Amino acid sequence: MIETLDGIYETVNYKQSTSLKLYDNVQYEDYPMHWHPAIEIVMPVENSYKLVFSNGEVILKENDICIICPGCVHSIIAPPTGRRIIFQPNPNTLRFLREVEVLFSIMSPYCVITKRDYPDIHGTLRKMLVDIREEYMGGLPFSEVSIYSKLLDMLVLIGTHYSVSNVNTNYNPIIKEEYAPKFMEICDYINAHCAEDLKLDDIADMSGFSKFYFERLFKQFTGTSFYKYVNQKRIAKAQDLLVAPGVSVTEVALNCGFTSISSFIRMFKLQKGCTPTEFKSMYWINDAKKA
Repeated sequence: MIETLDGIYETVNYKQSTSLKLYDNVQYEDYPMHWHPAIEIVMPVENSYKLVFSNGEVILKENDICIICPGCVHSIIAPPTGRRIIFQPNPNTLRFLREVEVLFSIMSPYCVITKRDYPDIHGTLRKMLVDIREEYMGGLPFSEVSIYSKLLDMLVLIGTHYSVSNVNTNYNPIIKEEYAPKFMEICDYINAHCAEDLKLDDIADMSGFSKFYFERLFKQFTGTSFYKYVNQKRIAKAQDLLVAPGVSVTEVALNCGFTSISSFIRMFKLQKGCTPTEFKSMYWINDAKKA
């Protein structure tokens, strides 16, 4: 499945004249820790599939769907037999849509959709992914447009369901609907200003909620605490800067809002499973040899 791997960075070789890659995969082959800028959507069709992340692992059963966000370091362990759909669309095509970028932030580093946990949308998402496979393999005119349309429909379903279901069911349903746009704006602001000195009190004031109430609702909406979310965005930004030539680890730390190198290294290793220097050297293998 991995055609081009430099260190832990996978170059996704998209289908000619498209920004899409899809495998109807039956290979018995394990894939080492790697990352790529593409989204990756995995669904076992026959047998299970094991995904390993820096903070744990996920066993996907037949028809379970895992959406791996761009930049997430992961490895794959395949069973002796089986079949699975592996879909890798280029997210740059969607980044002009603010809500898509925020959804990636909320789902990050990955999101698993099962029939048990998401009974209202799982069947529809499964059918959409199967339809995407058929259109990709068929290669008819405008298939890329149709596939991205289905991908957007999938993201809308996930985002809408997640936004509503993540708010405590004790709240009034009308109020629940009002929370989603407000917290989408808050997440969008954090994404844009994550390298700055963001304080919980200031962001809570911006939301119009008390600090305690905001912190509670933010965790329900994003699935994580305010400061953990900010650090996730800082590390994602750092990851992009580390693969740029001529940028030192110290410069990356300072440009991503960390006040000390030690805290940056500790946070990066916690989220990515390796130090910034190790990550940089694994990406720039040839450049490191020349140096």
